[in-house]
Amino acid sequence: MITELLSFMLAASTAGEVEGGLFDFNATLPLMALQFLILMVLLNIIFYKPVAKILDDRDEYIRNSLTTASASLNKANQLTLQYEQELANARKDAQELIRNSQQDAQEIVSIKIKNAQKEAEMLIAEASQQLIMQKEQAIKTLENQVETLSDQIKVKLLNNQ
Repeated sequence: MITELLSFMLAASTAGEVEGGLFDFNATLPLMALQFLILMVLLNIIFYKPVAKILDDRDEYIRNSLTTASASLNKANQLTLQYEQELANARKDAQELIRNSQQDAQEIVSIKIKNAQKEAEMLIAEASQQLIMQKEQAIKTLENQVETLSDQIKVKLLNNQ
């Protein structure tokens, strides 16, 4: 092909017919314009439309993916807020339950302490009553013994005189 082009150029230069200058307006110009338009149409049909379709499909897929992702993110945020609210409510309920349990336990302990104090007072009262009774019995016994001894002392003193 290069050899044909060189031989054509050589033939044109030896012929001495050099026509035109930079632009030669003859039948080749419309033919070149027609070839250019046909090339543009073919490239548009074969290359640009499929590439544009692929790019449009890709853009649509990306938009759909972003929409789905943003919807999922919104749903996740809503679920997070819901779970945080439920967790806060559960914590409040647990703290209230603990507080109530502590109050109940304190009431039970105070009741048991009061009962124990009453029982201790009753035991002390019984013990003091028993001690008083034993004291009285001991005093009576001692009085009886003192009377007996005093009678014996009287009898001995009277016998000795």
